[in-house]
Amino acid sequence: MSDKLVSTNPAKNYEAIGEVDISTEQEIKDKVGRAQKAKLVWKEMTVEKRISYFEKLMGVYKKRKEEVAQLQSMEMGKPIKESRDDVDFDLFTIENNIRIAREVLKPKVLDETESQRNVLYLEPHGVIAVIVPWNFPSSNFFISCVQVLLAGNTVVFKHSEECPLTGKLLGEIMGEVGFPDGVFGQVFGDGKVGDVLTDQDIDGIHFTGSTKVGRYLYEKAASKFIPTVLEMGGSSPGIIFPDADLDKMCAHACSERFLACGQVCCALKRLIVHEDVFDEVVERIKKIVESMKIGDSLDEKTDIGPLVTKRQLDLLIEQVQDAKDKGATVMAGGDIPKGLNGVFYKPTILTNLTSDMKVLTEEVFGPVLPVVSFKTEAEAIKLANETIYGLSAFIYGKNLKQLQRVASKIDAGQISINDTSYFSDNSPFGGYKMSGIGRNSGEIGFYEVSQKKVVSEPVGKS
Repeated sequence: MSDKLVSTNPAKNYEAIGEVDISTEQEIKDKVGRAQKAKLVWKEMTVEKRISYFEKLMGVYKKRKEEVAQLQSMEMGKPIKESRDDVDFDLFTIENNIRIAREVLKPKVLDETESQRNVLYLEPHGVIAVIVPWNFPSSNFFISCVQVLLAGNTVVFKHSEECPLTGKLLGEIMGEVGFPDGVFGQVFGDGKVGDVLTDQDIDGIHFTGSTKVGRYLYEKAASKFIPTVLEMGGSSPGIIFPDADLDKMCAHACSERFLACGQVCCALKRLIVHEDVFDEVVERIKKIVESMKIGDSLDEKTDIGPLVTKRQLDLLIEQVQDAKDKGATVMAGGDIPKGLNGVFYKPTILTNLTSDMKVLTEEVFGPVLPVVSFKTEAEAIKLANETIYGLSAFIYGKNLKQLQRVASKIDAGQISINDTSYFSDNSPFGGYKMSGIGRNSGEIGFYEVSQKKVVSEPVGKS
C-alpha cells in the first residue's frame, strides 16, 4: 500500500486539496482490537447514556456543518446548495434516530399469560465494519453509523478513497464528542484497505456501494457466518402514464435523475413513457435539461457539477457511445461541455433505444437519461422490471388505483407515486434483487443491526 492518499478537486482539473495517511495492516488490526475491547462497555451502557453522546454530536456538528458542506463539494463535485441540504439532512438523521431508538431499543413484551411473559430484547452484534461510498460523503456516514452505534455496536469505519478529507473531518467531529475509546475508529484507503478490514475479527459488515463489491463482501461474510446490511446499485425506472400532470411530473423526474450529477444509487435512471405523450415529455425534459447550469461545485448557481473521477467520466462516455453506435438519438447533451477545466459531462437525453444498449442494461452513474415508450400497462411493468436491480421506482399519473396496482407489481424496495418522497421519519431504505440485502433507517433499520433475544420470565408468584 502507498503511504499517502491524495484528495483532488474534480471541478479544478484534479487540483490537490490535501492528503491522509493510508492505514497500514497493523493499524487496521489495532483499530479492530480496540473496538473489540470497547464493545462490552458500550453494549452495557444504557440507551439513554448512549443517546447523550449523539445529543452532543448534534451540537458539535451544527457548528461545523458549513465546513463539511464546503469540503465535500470540493472533494467530489457536489453543488454547494446540495451539500448544504445534505448537512441539514444529517442533523435530521441524528435527531430522528435518537427519537426512534428511545422507543425501539426498549424491551418489548411479546406475549403474557398469568404465569409468564416473553420479552424481546435488542442487543448489539459487536464490532461492525462500516464501508460507504463518495456520492453523499456526510450523509452516507450518518445513515450508516448512527443506528449501528445507538444499537450498542462499535464501529470501524472506512470512507471512499475519493473523499478521504471529508472522512477525516467527520472522524475529528466524532473525536470532539468524546466517545469512549474504541467505540468509533476509522481507517483510510481504497478497496484493499476495505478488504483487510473485513478480514479482521469483526461481527458484522454494513456496506453501501457497488453491487460487485457488495456481492464479494456477502461471500466473505458468509465464510465468517456474520450478518450483513448491503445497500448496492440501482437502475430505477420512472413510468409516465398519459394522464400525468406533465408540468409537475417532468420536473420531478428531472430532479430525481440529475441530482448530484446523476450519481445517486436510487436515482431515476430509465424513463418509460406512454406513446401518446412520449414526444411531449421528451420536449419538456429537453427544455429543463438545457436550462441547467454546469459549473464549479462551489458556485451557488451551479445545477450540475463535475463527476467524481475521470474513470467515472470514461465509463459514462463508453455507455453513451455504445448507445449511439447502436442507433440511439441524442436529444440533448451527449458530450463534454467546452470551456470547463474538470470532469464534466452535459446532462443528456437519449431516445430510439434498444434493450441491448448499456444505458439500459448497466447502472448509469451520471447525468444521462434514456427514454423509452410503452403502449400498455403490462408492457410498462415488464420494462420496469427488466433489470438485475430493484432499488426504487417512480410512477406518474392521475388514476391512483392504477398507480397502486402498478406499484404492487414492480420489484423495488421503495416506490414514489407522483411527486411524493419515499424518504420519511420511519421509512426503511433498501432494495430487491441485486440492489442489496437488509434495510437502513427507521425502526426496521435498528432491527437489522441488532440481535433479537427473547427472554421468557415468570410472573406472579415465584
